[in-house]
Amino acid sequence: MKEYDVIVAGGGLGGLTAGVILAKEGMNVCVIEQHSIVGGCLQSFRRGDHILDTGMHYVGSLDKGQTMHQYFKYMGIVDRLNLQKLDEEGFDYFHFNDGSTFRHAMGYERFIETLAAEYPDERENIKNVCRLINRVGRTISPEVLRRGKISDGGIDYISISAFEQIARHIKSERLQHAMAGNCKLYAGNKLTTSLYEYGMITHSNIEGAYAFTDGSQQLADLLAEQIKTHGGEVRLNAKLAKIHLNANRVESVELASGEMLRAKWVISSLHPSQTFALLENNTTYKRAFFTRINSLENTYGLFTTYLTLKPNSVRYVNQNHYMFNGTDAWSTTADYKGHNISSTLLCMQPNANSEYTNVVTLLTPMSLTQCQDWANSHVGQRSNEYREFKQSFSEAVIDFVSQYYPTLRGSIDKIYTATPLTYRDYTSTPDGSAYGIRKDCRNPLVTMIPTRTRIANLLLTGQSVNIHGCLGTTITSALTCAEIVGTEYLAKKIGNA
Repeated sequence: MKEYDVIVAGGGLGGLTAGVILAKEGMNVCVIEQHSIVGGCLQSFRRGDHILDTGMHYVGSLDKGQTMHQYFKYMGIVDRLNLQKLDEEGFDYFHFNDGSTFRHAMGYERFIETLAAEYPDERENIKNVCRLINRVGRTISPEVLRRGKISDGGIDYISISAFEQIARHIKSERLQHAMAGNCKLYAGNKLTTSLYEYGMITHSNIEGAYAFTDGSQQLADLLAEQIKTHGGEVRLNAKLAKIHLNANRVESVELASGEMLRAKWVISSLHPSQTFALLENNTTYKRAFFTRINSLENTYGLFTTYLTLKPNSVRYVNQNHYMFNGTDAWSTTADYKGHNISSTLLCMQPNANSEYTNVVTLLTPMSLTQCQDWANSHVGQRSNEYREFKQSFSEAVIDFVSQYYPTLRGSIDKIYTATPLTYRDYTSTPDGSAYGIRKDCRNPLVTMIPTRTRIANLLLTGQSVNIHGCLGTTITSALTCAEIVGTEYLAKKIGNA
């Protein structure tokens, strides 16, 4: 039986970053990934000559001295990523169906002035919200790392409602929705989203938002390469089937092939419900625990419409555009041509060799219930009815977006689509969820899953722990690894890299 210091289950961002950190710190690490490529939601795939991204379209805090830059610098990949900084004057645009348009600009001064230009009487109110956002974002800054902490004070904000705080400070309802316009980036919800979640992600993008020039797969590939460079192993087509326990410790893990592996530590970046379902000989957790974990609500999935374009037909704009079928940024329910299209996020793929874009990606929130009729099917074996549903929904999405971009339809060469079922099959996320377990500020202790389990050498990481996204998942991986190597040691190593 092969033995390691650490086995990491799952080769998405959470598993790969944990693998890099521990391999870099001298441990014999093995990352096991059930698919033929690493990446999870970082995966890119080809259709013809085009690279299409699965789920990661832009990343914040990537300027020198900012949080993600510092983590990637420590991991040895920051100078090898092909990135393009988004428009500092407006990286996110928000279009509501009453004709109003707002934008989020980079840098707090520019962010405030841009919104205050439309609402001068709200200038101080906007500043007050920005102070809150900045305060949350600073809890994970490089300065905090250099003090020997990975996070400092963030827990104070997880039980505070983002919606209520925005409404408390901002008088205009329209401006309230502009302040929260990016909420679909993290499955924001009026009732459940905390100031912590809103503040972390919004602060990150205000600091410095970047798009991947050659697809997000590059990030996954670089992380896997770094694991190997530091003596670790990345095993593909290796699915975790069982976690064998002896009392309250993992004794070994079993792959679907029947191969057994042993390690001092096991880290699972799988969804928590999947992880705990794999426990064999469990005497630690009672039935009530499994009932609670399995009952936690997952965030919605995405219907993704990929448009490959006719050559030189659409000029690249260095921004993301959110289009709302209403005036409520938080809403996830709205009928459009018989389909629930409440909003769509449009991202253009940067093209380093041209002023034109070749690919436009349209991301529309979708619950798995909208394609429940095919829930028992798998990729490659679904019915004509499913394909007709995808075609009908994608046409409605294109029509919806064409209200804001009337020339888009005429520029389309080919259309490709993915539903929550696609995400479920390729990334193994329950319900095809795009953002893992929904965190609830009204009951944070139930929905915030700790990295440490009651199994002594089993740890958790991934987007369902803490918060999701590139920033949240990376921070969570550091918190997980700190359980092994020590928080102060690791934080200072990252902060002083």
